[in-house]
Amino acid sequence: MGREVLKEKLGLGGVAIGNGFKVMTDREAEQTLEAAWDAGIRYYDTSPWYGLGLSERRFGHFLHNKKRDDYVLTTKVGRILTATNKVPETMWKDPAPFDYKYDYSAEAVRRSIEDSLQRLGVESIDYVFIHDLSPDHNDEYKDGTTWLDHFEVAKKGAMPELTKMREEGLIKGWGLGVNTIEPIIKTLEETDADPDLFLSAIQYSLVNHKKSLEELFPAIEKHEVGLIAAAPFNAGLLSGKDRYNYSGDMPEEKVKKLNGIKKIAKKHGVDLSSASIQFSYAPKIVNTVLAGASKPEQVKENAKAFEVKIPSEFWQDLKNEGLIDQRAEVPS
Repeated sequence: MGREVLKEKLGLGGVAIGNGFKVMTDREAEQTLEAAWDAGIRYYDTSPWYGLGLSERRFGHFLHNKKRDDYVLTTKVGRILTATNKVPETMWKDPAPFDYKYDYSAEAVRRSIEDSLQRLGVESIDYVFIHDLSPDHNDEYKDGTTWLDHFEVAKKGAMPELTKMREEGLIKGWGLGVNTIEPIIKTLEETDADPDLFLSAIQYSLVNHKKSLEELFPAIEKHEVGLIAAAPFNAGLLSGKDRYNYSGDMPEEKVKKLNGIKKIAKKHGVDLSSASIQFSYAPKIVNTVLAGASKPEQVKENAKAFEVKIPSEFWQDLKNEGLIDQRAEVPS
């Protein structure tokens, strides 16, 4: 099972470091990364997409001073960046001056990893995720293609090329990094690919986990690959932000569930952020929880989440009220 692939319980994700929700100064990013290191976090995940290269540059500026064997580093492929003085409109606040295009071919994957190594300033990347090869990006592909069109390219290009790079010793392994479950299952069930580890974001949290229990976890277990549960706060909802899954939209159903969970948390004196991290890590199938942070205080709190004692009555009340699935594993 996956726990042998990646043994870090908690990792730091790079969305916020890439100015995902607000503009961070280089110094603020450095302080946040320093806090993560001082708190014992040794797994770091980034992507060329985050801040159009900004996140990788900031992670690299910090990590190149560390011994390479002392940490695990993952990044992603699927977009190629090119310098421009006309930066496209994206979710990033004041990103680096680059444009991008989706490309899941073998050649693009090689180039993307070489570019990432340059931005990071390190000699190697541990795991590489094929990024955003997913139905939630259908509206963003610029040429009218769908994720299924790109999946066919990746099946013949990115997937065998990453397997080859693993065999060459350039990376330890690869998988997909996506916000939906379907691409992971399709990769496992419908291709001859040989992936190692998947990053599933916003799909296993206190307010959203049923589909993972029913579809994702059985596939992961069947194929004996690793799984990272990313964005345990649903990008802010469960950590006190008016934000759900990287946007300002607040679905009524999720807010109602959140309010119910908050009521029970208050009854038992439970910190919701700590409960969110513990819940996402509880399934035996999950290797690692990956959470972002934009302040040193946030990353310190996340790192201490596993030390927080949460009464079993809290979890039982959530199940009794139908707020979490009866089948969900909870911290012991």
